[in-house]
Amino acid sequence: MDQAGAGEATAVAAAVCVTGAGGFIASWLVERLLARGDYAVHGTVRDPSDPKNDHLRTLDGAGERLRLFKADVLDYASVASAVAGCAGVFHVASPCPAAKSTNPEVELLAPAVAGTLNVLRACREAGVRRVVVVSSVRAIFINPNPPEGPTMDEHCWSDEEYCRATESWYCLSKTLAEREAWAYAEKTGLDVVTVCPPLVFGPLLQPTVNTSSLFLIRYLKCDGVDAMDDGVRNMVDVRDVADALMLAYKSPEAAGRYICSAHARKVSEMVSVVRSLHPNLNYPNEFVQLVGDEKVFSSEKLQRLGWKFRMLEETMKDSVESYMSAGILS
Repeated sequence: MDQAGAGEATAVAAAVCVTGAGGFIASWLVERLLARGDYAVHGTVRDPSDPKNDHLRTLDGAGERLRLFKADVLDYASVASAVAGCAGVFHVASPCPAAKSTNPEVELLAPAVAGTLNVLRACREAGVRRVVVVSSVRAIFINPNPPEGPTMDEHCWSDEEYCRATESWYCLSKTLAEREAWAYAEKTGLDVVTVCPPLVFGPLLQPTVNTSSLFLIRYLKCDGVDAMDDGVRNMVDVRDVADALMLAYKSPEAAGRYICSAHARKVSEMVSVVRSLHPNLNYPNEFVQLVGDEKVFSSEKLQRLGWKFRMLEETMKDSVESYMSAGILS
């Protein structure tokens, strides 16, 4: 276990644990928690000495209130060590392979479900007050018989058999993991809240590029590709997701699932915003309109907690400037 900062400072702040602390969403959540000044953060990472986690140590307050734990969600003992002494836990870690999985049962489904159950069991044993689980809208909309109308809310669930039939393995992993979380909460009485974001963009804190960011980057580095699809995509800023997770944890009235989606726009609209700021990137020559019902996710329930989100233009601008600073775009 690595300890960033001496232990005495953490004794005066409420401790919370963030699993997968070095990831895209989790890094911003750690930043938000430390910025408040009244939280000590236990962050789980696979290897605290790995340079890819160094960005966490540079965050304001990290020297006094951040401890990095070597932990794997499939290893219960390591999870329990990180969760011990925490009032709250944010379970953000989730397997998400960059390429198509060759063994989804091993690479995605088992880790997602077993990892979530390990975290929840450790939380119950440690007397954690509330667990906030990051799920996904992919646990909501993959269904051959969706509800009437374009808008989907927290009552909607992806169909597990349909996910298997269409080989939507990541969607299935998020669906199974969230279902298991709710089953465990009902059985034990553990206070669980889930947050379901769509595509997540925004500036990078971590040195690696996450899957959602890669989705946007491929439209900005086409390298001679003539046409790309122009479907409607639901998206949200990573900083707004971090704020939503904080709200889900701090609000006494928070309960159940929360969709965390800000905008539903065609890809061409997103790209047009970036083009107005950076006209010389390698954009697609044209977009091909996709045919089909486009779903929009309602975040009304989350907004009733006081959640607010950024304008699309701010998210696109900050995302691209971050990619340029990291040398991903030029």
